[in-house]
Amino acid sequence: MKKIMIIPAYNEEDSILKTYNQIVNYNKKHKTNYDVIVINDGSTDKTEKILIENEINHIKLINNLGIGGAVQTGYKYAYDNNYDIAVQFDGDGQHNIKYVANIIKPIEEGQVNMVIGSRFIENIETFRSSTARRAGIKLISFFIKLVTGKKIYDTTSGMRAVDKKLISEFANSYPVEYPEPVSTTLMLKKGYIISEVSVEMNERECGVSSIRTWKNIYYMINVILSILVVGVGRKK
Repeated sequence: MKKIMIIPAYNEEDSILKTYNQIVNYNKKHKTNYDVIVINDGSTDKTEKILIENEINHIKLINNLGIGGAVQTGYKYAYDNNYDIAVQFDGDGQHNIKYVANIIKPIEEGQVNMVIGSRFIENIETFRSSTARRAGIKLISFFIKLVTGKKIYDTTSGMRAVDKKLISEFANSYPVEYPEPVSTTLMLKKGYIISEVSVEMNERECGVSSIRTWKNIYYMINVILSILVVGVGRKK
């Protein structure tokens, strides 16, 4: 099965090469065949220069589209190049390559359509996210279960794998705002099977998270409203 790692990157000059080399070295050591596509989301630092100099397969976006637009670009690439499995993988050093095999295994076995790398189904976090962020994730989890009947523990995890059907879905349409919880809710409403697998994540080494406003009530209200809108929508 053809597998590709989709790595969105915005101003990741300090970490993108290390992230890429982590995948390359893992492939060599374990004889895996994870291809890579980096989506340079309009970076204003040296990210593009590093990608070119190291001949890293990538797409350069002229403007910053945000995480949703960058990830959808990766899914379009995966769809156009006939990949069977696509894995979202952050370029900031948070995600650990050793867990990718666990994430894609249920998809390879035909059990599910999406697997989310979760920090919360087992207590294996090596660093603790803020209390406000954990509370926000639990609240989002409550509303996803309310509208879908399915409990998702790590609602904002950016480490996810999807099968060919969802590659097609996401290449065609992917949420611009709050992409992880909203896309998960959408796919559950459409009847796709989603599971979670325990992963260990690292603390961000550098750069700035795309989720920065966990204490902002306005942000949480908008995430919840987006989920509720999906909840009352029709299946397509």
